[in-house]
Amino acid sequence: MKLVIAVVQDQDSNRLSNGLTKNEFRATKLASTGGFLRSGNTTFLIGVADDRVPHLLDIIRENCRAREQMVAPISPMGGNADSYIPYPVEVEVGGAIVFVMPIEQFHHF
Repeated sequence: MKLVIAVVQDQDSNRLSNGLTKNEFRATKLASTGGFLRSGNTTFLIGVADDRVPHLLDIIRENCRAREQMVAPISPMGGNADSYIPYPVEVEVGGAIVFVMPIEQFHHF
C-alpha cells in the first residue's frame, strides 16, 4: 500500500477530483497555499494499492498540466527591494508535485 500526496493548482483541482472519482480512487482534499506565488493549491491524500500507483499517476498527469501565466509579483514588504520586479512576468504554473510513500499499516474504523 502507498500514500500518494499530490499538490496541484486550484485550477486543476476539480478536474483531478472528477478523474479520481471516475476511476474509483478515494481521496481527501486539503486547501493549501504555495510558496513562490502564494497562490491557492489543493493537496490530495490518496491511499492506493501498490499495483494501482501507475494508473493513479497517469490520471494526475492527464489532469494537471503545467502552463505559462502572466502574474504580478508580490511586493517585498520589508524584504530586499533590490530583487523586486515591479511589472508582470510570465511564469510556469500548474502541474503537480507528487510524493509516493510506503505505508506500514492502514486502519479503517
